[in-house]
Formats: sequence, structure tokens, C-alpha cells
Amino acid sequence: MSLISRFGWALADSWTITLRDLSHWVRQPGPVVLGWFFPILMVLMFGGLFGGAIGVPGGGDYFDFLIPGMFAMTMLFGLESTMMAVTTDAAKGVTDRFRSMPMSASAVVVGRGIADMLNSVVGLAVMIVTGLLLGWHAGGGAAAALTAVGLLLLLRFALIWVGIYIGLVAGGPEVVTSVQILVWPVGFLSSVFVDPATMPGWLGAIAEWNPLSATATAVRRLFDNPGWGGESWVAQNATLMAVLWPLLLIAVFLPLSARTFRRLGG
Repeated sequence: MSLISRFGWALADSWTITLRDLSHWVRQPGPVVLGWFFPILMVLMFGGLFGGAIGVPGGGDYFDFLIPGMFAMTMLFGLESTMMAVTTDAAKGVTDRFRSMPMSASAVVVGRGIADMLNSVVGLAVMIVTGLLLGWHAGGGAAAALTAVGLLLLLRFALIWVGIYIGLVAGGPEVVTSVQILVWPVGFLSSVFVDPATMPGWLGAIAEWNPLSATATAVRRLFDNPGWGGESWVAQNATLMAVLWPLLLIAVFLPLSARTFRRLGG
């Protein structure tokens, strides 16, 4: 079989798996819809309950500071659904059945990745529309806005492979539940909600180097929203880091996911 034929076969199998995952969401839309609207609840909580007590670096409206950060946070929240879906399929034996079928070995993980990306596009669109309805001011122009969306989806694409890998190596859904607890510290230890300069020095340094902070800061600049400046190298090069961090995660976890899937049951 030629390389082109093999690629076409893998692509067709991946799309079949994608349609399978999407059909599950159509039959059971509750968790998917909840995943879209949970970040909105977070915006209302932090923007409405705590926003008046939080100062924005350099002045400006806290809501305009918060919304771009929540876009990045939404990309992180999707990690949990990816991990749970992969682990559930493995625990039910679905993954083993796929591996026994005459299909491309990469189709299962690629199909899951495509489905989760489609889900994330819808979730991000819901967040953007919600922000605009609540009074978020987005500047910077159309090109900057498209670049910001691209950086957000790049982060989500990278986190999909982190989620797939963790889901494949986890022993069961209960292990994933334990891992999910770590998502919150990663999210809060960033510049999403506050300026890292307000944290103790060592903690602020960790927050500045958080991949979530790089994307949040880059998106704020592209949307011409208030943000924290920062004197460190990583703060001054947030847009560059918003590209490098996801590429590094992809380079590490995509091959790990593919290799782990091939070795399942071996």
C-alpha cells in the first residue's frame, strides 16, 4: 500500500471515530453543554463577586482583564473531558475492540482529538459571545482577533494530547478523578485571575512560566485588553511562549500517546 493510500485510510478511520464520539454527544448532550457553560459561571463568580476587590495592573476594567484569561482557562478545562472519555473507553473494553479491528492504529486517538477540537471551537465561541454580551471590549482588529483564537486553539490542541496520554495510562476513571484535582492549581497558579506580581516572589515566578499565563497574556495584548506587564523575559515574550509551550507539549505527548496506544494490551 502506498503512503498516500495509507494516509487516506488513516484519515477515513479517524473521521469514523470522530463521528462516533460526536454521536455520543448528540445522544447525551448534558455533559457537553455543561462543559460549555461552566466557564460562564466562573466568569460571573469572579467578575461579579470578586472583581470589585481586584485591581488591574496599570488600571482598567477587571472584566476586560478577566475574559481573555478565561478563554485560556476554558482550553484547560477541556483536558478533564478528554481524560475521562479516553479512560472510560479503555475501562469498558472499547479501545481493545478498536485495536482488534482492521483499522489504522492512530485512528482512535486522532479521532478523539478531532472531536475534542470541534467541541472546543464551539465552547470558545460560546465564551466569546458571552463576553461580548456582558460588556467585554475587544479591540486590536480582525487579524489580531483571529491570531488570538489561533493561539487559544493551539493550546487546546496541545492539551488534548496531554489528556489522551493520561487517559491511556490511567488505571480507571477513579484515577482520572484524582488527576482532575490538579487542574485547578494549574489554572489558578497563573495570570488568569490576578497579576503574578501580587504573589510571593517564588510563586509569582512559577505563575509567569505557566503555559496558561503565556496564552492569557498574549491574548490580552492581541485583544487590546488590560494586562500585567512584568519585567521578566517570559513576560516580555508572552506571544512567543504562547507558541513554544504548546509546540513543546505536542512534541512530547503526541508521540507518547501514539506509542502508549500501540502498546495497550501488549
